[in-house]
Amino acid sequence: MIKDIYAKKRPLFSFEVFPPKKDGEFEAVYSVLDRLAALNPDFISVTYGAGGSNSKKNREIAAYIQGNCHIEALAHLTSVGLNKEQLRETVDSLKASGVHNILALRGDRPKTMTDEQFHNRSFTYAAEMTAFLKEDPALCVAGACYPEKHFEAPDMQTDLTHLKEKADAGADFLITQLFFDNDSFYRLRENAGKLGIHVPISAGIMPVTSVNQLGTTVSLSGSSVPKQLSDVLAKYADSPADMKKAGIDFAISQIEGLLSNGVDGIHIYTMNKPEISEIILKAVK
Repeated sequence: MIKDIYAKKRPLFSFEVFPPKKDGEFEAVYSVLDRLAALNPDFISVTYGAGGSNSKKNREIAAYIQGNCHIEALAHLTSVGLNKEQLRETVDSLKASGVHNILALRGDRPKTMTDEQFHNRSFTYAAEMTAFLKEDPALCVAGACYPEKHFEAPDMQTDLTHLKEKADAGADFLITQLFFDNDSFYRLRENAGKLGIHVPISAGIMPVTSVNQLGTTVSLSGSSVPKQLSDVLAKYADSPADMKKAGIDFAISQIEGLLSNGVDGIHIYTMNKPEISEIILKAVK
């Protein structure tokens, strides 16, 4: 399990992939995984749609990572649309495929979910889901954390209090939301330690290789954009090739800074583009 790898070495290097939304593109993800596996990451995570919209694909990809790539798979799992029985069934299905690592997330409310269903759901917060999953000793359970706080939290201290609840519920390690200012990560790590949160924290890094990417994925994360990155975007907005190179260079610089400051792990949001991860790992390892 992933917690055992953290216990043996630091830093870990890992990747995130997502199941394609279109069935016709689904097979391509396996070639992505094969290329990522060749980089010998410590684990690969796979996302999960709101309310389980692509839960079957999530399990299939996680099983391929674990069984075919022989790399620890971390299956994202959201609880917002699941009751305890459904969650247990989903976890049992993952375990049957050899997957024993879960990233416990509350998840976004599905559009089809009624107010009554939402307010009466089995798990209000990810900490409750974590505690439920940790009743099974065969599972390694991870949690998410936010260097610039969760967008629903009124302030950073409240967000840190919720993070402490996850850790106390048994989270084995944490992965951050993407960020572009390393100081925000260092503050999170320091403040978490002051609260008694001592589990490993991997830093989530997303290379910004196009202006459009910043306007969609990045804006949804709530992450701020430092002047250094905004200057890059302004300079290369009309040159896609130069923008891609500059975005990768920015991510490399971020990772090098984190490594020199003793980060527990680097988790790269690949956007299913293995060639970018290949360039980055060649530069930093």
